[in-house]
Amino acid sequence: MVIDLDRCTGCGACMVACAVENNLPTPPVEAQDNRGLTWLRVYQCGNGRTFPDFKTVFIPVPCMQCDHAPCIHVCPVTAVDYDTETGIVGQIPERCMGCRYCMAACPYHARTFNWWDPVWPKGMEKSLNPDVSPRMRGTAEKCNFCHGRLHRAREKAASEGRRDLNPGEYIPACVEACPTRAIHFGDLQDSEDPVAKLSKSPHAFRLLESLRTFPKVFYLSRQDWVKDVGKSRLEMLRKDIYRDSESESNG
Repeated sequence: MVIDLDRCTGCGACMVACAVENNLPTPPVEAQDNRGLTWLRVYQCGNGRTFPDFKTVFIPVPCMQCDHAPCIHVCPVTAVDYDTETGIVGQIPERCMGCRYCMAACPYHARTFNWWDPVWPKGMEKSLNPDVSPRMRGTAEKCNFCHGRLHRAREKAASEGRRDLNPGEYIPACVEACPTRAIHFGDLQDSEDPVAKLSKSPHAFRLLESLRTFPKVFYLSRQDWVKDVGKSRLEMLRKDIYRDSESESNG
């Protein structure tokens, strides 16, 4: 996945589409703000300057689908798995015992805890996605790139005697809903895939790269300050050290 931050307007359509596609219920009215289920969150960041130099950016943050996912290694009941064919990090709610080690291990805060049994307003049950089972309370949840859509696409391909999916046959709901086409989805392993080419752009970067979790979600921006937002404190310290060293050598 590649997300063009210069195109994102922060409209939240991706978050709504994610919730509808994956049967994410709204929390009770009395619930605290941080007790809702959110598989995809859009953060707003500023450049720290005042008007007229102030700039802002919206950063959609789903699960990063890391190649070296910390959440996999800390789960004591093997409720987190890694699909070697697709590279998608999956969550198995039937195994999850709610310890939340995975939430503590995720450096992107991309996981959420299910505090409540799912309840929908009367009549809304009829509009639920039949391809995605609602989860019970007491389990951790996360984005899985809409596995219901992946299974549906695979079933369609199998019915037509195909094993491989056609390009564009499977895309997550957030990609389809984005009105500015800021979110791109494809095969990073295929060098000819447009998304793989975007990930190699000089304007591409990943969040917290110094942690070496190797996320499969890339971001695009032509603004240097936006790229700095995605760096960890460790990277910023290293940048300051290198800059000071260069200044001393030049001075």
